Amino acid sequence: MTNTAPSLFETRPPSTLAESAFVSRYGWVYEHSPWVAHKLYERGISSALDTPTALADAMAAVVNGAVDADKLSLLRAHPDLAGKLALADLTASSQSEQKGAGLDQCSADELARFTELNDTYKQKFGFPFIFAVKGFDRADILSAFERRVKNDPEAEFNEAIGQVHRIAKLRLEDL
Repeated sequence: MTNTAPSLFETRPPSTLAESAFVSRYGWVYEHSPWVAHKLYERGISSALDTPTALADAMAAVVNGAVDADKLSLLRAHPDLAGKLALADLTASSQSEQKGAGLDQCSADELARFTELNDTYKQKFGFPFIFAVKGFDRADILSAFERRVKNDPEAEFNEAIGQVHRIAKLRLEDL
């Protein structure tokens, strides 16, 4: 039997936390957007949210219920993928996620392509390309990038929000 440390959900379930502790612990789950945790706490935290999946779903509902301007701010809070990795204001989570996908090891050609796609994408959509990179490699991400840059703005806005939710859920599961 392996001895593993208990997760944050087991040691201090979300429903047992005061607002400041809740926001401190979960406010980073949505990149630079602690308002998601604040709003969820205001709605009420019960023991029904004491699992990563339930908490992720509740946080996603907060985002989905937000006005488009708040969603756009959330999307704009995310860093570029690869192209400007060294210059971006990356959270520890983003840095770890991008390194895990090998985005810190791009060849010169890959880096140039990511940079070109980042610039084209942001000019077209007004926010950075967002992709939940866990479980994918550079080639997968580049392929998705090249496909998604062709989307219409509404479809891509919705896809980006979906990717943000996936990132948040993966972060919560990692706790």
